Amino acid sequence: MPADRGVCTDVLVRAFRAVGEDLQKLVHEDILAAPAAYPRLAGRRPDANIDHRRVPNLMAFFGRHGRSLPLSREARDYLPGDVVAWDLGGGTLHIGLVVEGRGARPGIVHNIGRGPMAEDVLFSWKVIGHYRYLP
Repeated sequence: MPADRGVCTDVLVRAFRAVGEDLQKLVHEDILAAPAAYPRLAGRRPDANIDHRRVPNLMAFFGRHGRSLPLSREARDYLPGDVVAWDLGGGTLHIGLVVEGRGARPGIVHNIGRGPMAEDVLFSWKVIGHYRYLP
């Protein structure tokens, strides 16, 4: 898929690949090893082509293999490389990557339907997950 397309989870997969981590493969292998840890597998088989593109699955992976960090309203608690998940309301979840921002607030690289973007949106929605993954 072209880099200017996709969904929020694709931003993370591409970012991790850029630093030598195949998140798609890691998530798939972990789902095979511990399917009960993944919320969106009820009644279906693991699918290496899509499971890494589901926000709840990425949250489960980072919670299992990274550090789940406290949810905070303080920008200083979010460091470049951290993964943040949000509840946008209406059952819609979103995920992005913290990057260095301008000024005191970190930026977020994400895709919310307009292609990958870096924006100051850390506290624009309800934060439901904060992870630090150091392979």
